[in-house]
Amino acid sequence: MTTLVTPDAEDALLARTPTGLLVGGRWREAEDGTRFDVVDPSRGTVLATVADARPADGHRALTAAHAAQASWGRTPARERAEILRRAFELVTARADDFALLMTLEMGKPLAESHGEVAYGAEFLRWFSEEAPRVSGSYATAPDGRNRLLVTKRPVGPCLFITPWNFPLAMATRKIAPAVAAGCTMVLKPAELTPLTALLLAEVMAEAGLPDGVLNVVPTTDPGGVTGPLLRDDRLRKLSFTGSTPVGRRLIADSADQVLRVSMELGGNAPFVVFEDADLEAAVEGAVTAKLRNGGEACVAANRFLVHRSLAVEFGERLAERMGGYTVGRGTEPGTRLGPLINEAAVAKVRRLVDGAVADGARIALGGRPVEGPGYFYAPTVVTDVPPGAAILDEEVFGPVAPVITFDTEDEAVRLANDTPFGLVCFVYTRDFDRGLRMAERLETGMLGLNTGVVSNPAAPFGGVKQSGLGREGGREGIEEYLETCYVGIADPFAHTTAAGQEAR
Repeated sequence: MTTLVTPDAEDALLARTPTGLLVGGRWREAEDGTRFDVVDPSRGTVLATVADARPADGHRALTAAHAAQASWGRTPARERAEILRRAFELVTARADDFALLMTLEMGKPLAESHGEVAYGAEFLRWFSEEAPRVSGSYATAPDGRNRLLVTKRPVGPCLFITPWNFPLAMATRKIAPAVAAGCTMVLKPAELTPLTALLLAEVMAEAGLPDGVLNVVPTTDPGGVTGPLLRDDRLRKLSFTGSTPVGRRLIADSADQVLRVSMELGGNAPFVVFEDADLEAAVEGAVTAKLRNGGEACVAANRFLVHRSLAVEFGERLAERMGGYTVGRGTEPGTRLGPLINEAAVAKVRRLVDGAVADGARIALGGRPVEGPGYFYAPTVVTDVPPGAAILDEEVFGPVAPVITFDTEDEAVRLANDTPFGLVCFVYTRDFDRGLRMAERLETGMLGLNTGVVSNPAAPFGGVKQSGLGREGGREGIEEYLETCYVGIADPFAHTTAAGQEAR
């Protein structure tokens, strides 16, 4: 049961949340003093105003990160680990604040926001444990002439660009491995949801992160602020989570400086239900994979591919389950589905659903916006979706489940792979051999086999094809922030061997 949140509690939290830029350990206003509004998507009203960074502010932030890099990179791994551990404990202790702040600025129900706090905090704990484990290697060359020493060192100053849909987790997923590796950072949070990132920055400082290691520059001019940084030779890495079109442009802009890039981009996740699946488990997994975060997630199931023999029953059960979700403001008790992020998001979902219906699809549930205030769309199930419908090709980013059918395993694989994206797939089958075949045949970076949830800080998150480059989380996550240095060492026994030959 969600605890009632009073307006006074909301106002008190907003009043103590930072709203400035964090540069070199100091909170400050933007260069020209401008600020922008942060809007509550459940009401369309202003929550707070935040300093609106200009290009000069971005330059100052990178200057601070560059100045802090040398000493921070030399900080012992155990010290960096302890800072992350303290940050984990502080975020966990302030879970109510973080959860409420995310619900206010992004819209998700409080229960889901608490889930994100636990998930986001776990990256801090996970990488606190990885920091002391960074290691290299020592070996003898195959020809015996040299010794091969391989070491790891921080990449250097990083630029992070995070999205609005997971304001805490998308920040900690980048900040934590960078801190663990010894990198400094400039974070540009999404302008729609900057408050959570600013509160996190305050907590990181409280945990002992030195001035200049993390700098935060919210802005309504992301290109103007980050573009010059990508051309600055002091920057060494870019990590971006967002849409594929923007990711492509950022990769191109990073080319001149040959920056290390990590890209977590768009998805078009297929949810495949075979004829031998546990239907109840498949429906449960489908609801989770579709409605978590209101469908506003890159790993949300986007297309439901169901064997023809189960399609009708699956659609009916899915509509029944999704129809039981209460739509409302995320702070209200009983709410299970919050608003979409803004009016443009509602318009996109409406366009895709209306287009599918015009192409011959059938609405089994919902199919319309919910009257405001706020930006709501009803839980929706669309069946009999014809091939080629835009709703099958575009990332819906809303509470809409389009269902199509298949007859054979080969057809399911073809339909699932028929997309330029490859972030995650979900497969339900009782046949373990088939599950292994799907893992090998599906073009995806992640596979949920008989589960609707794959994200875990201990696992490598990322995609293939146009869903991105690199991995976040898991043992692989810290490697994105480390350079490999090889040292060739002359054979240490060469002089003793030569001396022995001379003596003889």
